[in-house]
Amino acid sequence: MVKLSAKCLVAGDSTVGKSTLIQLFRSDGSHFPKNYSMTTVMDIITKTLPIPDTGDSVWDQPGALCLVFDVTSETSFSNCARWLQRVKSKTTSLYLPGVLVGNKTDLTGRRVVEKIQAEEWAASHGLEYFETSAKELENFDQPFRALAKSFYRLYQERVESFNSLL
Repeated sequence: MVKLSAKCLVAGDSTVGKSTLIQLFRSDGSHFPKNYSMTTVMDIITKTLPIPDTGDSVWDQPGALCLVFDVTSETSFSNCARWLQRVKSKTTSLYLPGVLVGNKTDLTGRRVVEKIQAEEWAASHGLEYFETSAKELENFDQPFRALAKSFYRLYQERVESFNSLL
């Protein structure tokens, strides 16, 4: 069984739900932080994820990006471009697996960023799009699982490329 290691950078504006998504993912949805203080620094977590149909696992080295915005905040969505540019300017990798996450979908009456708008923006930047509601425990793990699969595919491509040189 292969065990890969890839850190995931979770970026986005304050109060979009980054820390809550991380905590839910870490605890498999068993811990929703009711009272917490807003974070200003990155929280690094480690969690091993099995890759379906492979018998292999992946997680924890720079290699994946999770951009998070609040679907009730046009500003947090618009700022994803700035966050993406900031991350890309700091990486030396040609390909950085990434996802865009629209959080707080439970606030349907306050939604200002439509799903199709976010899907199109994500696709135009090579990102996969997910919608979540950390509060309702909906899809909180899907973006991280997708990143693990992407990182694993990248790993397999590199191994195949290396083996073709032999």
